[in-house]
Amino acid sequence: MNGGIPIADSELDTPSIDSQYVQQHMANERTFLAWVRTGIAMVGVGFLAAGLGFNSSSYDQIAHIAAIITGVTSLVSGIAIILCSAASYHRKRRQINQQTFHASTRLIRFLTLTLLVIGLALAVLLYVLLFPAP
Repeated sequence: MNGGIPIADSELDTPSIDSQYVQQHMANERTFLAWVRTGIAMVGVGFLAAGLGFNSSSYDQIAHIAAIITGVTSLVSGIAIILCSAASYHRKRRQINQQTFHASTRLIRFLTLTLLVIGLALAVLLYVLLFPAP
């Protein structure tokens, strides 16, 4: 008896397909959660950049454009990363159980390009805010 629910001994002795690959499934889950944290952090960076651009005293057109690019790119890419990581988690779960796992690089490439765009926009924003035009 387990917590008041009767379980037959035969149910305890029969491992599920998931239990055969417990470590791989747990690693897959940790990876998914890391991607979710990355997506949330990217959304936060977007809000921070937008706040810097819109609340600065040395506000000009370039800062406004850089803040918009950074904010929108961060928000959209953060949401996309969370959605893609959920799809990747389920795909990898199925591949682990079927023993047909293939590492994908699409999410890594997407994140690299997005972080490059966000980093460049942040660099422009910070340059404009630190060295305003006379």
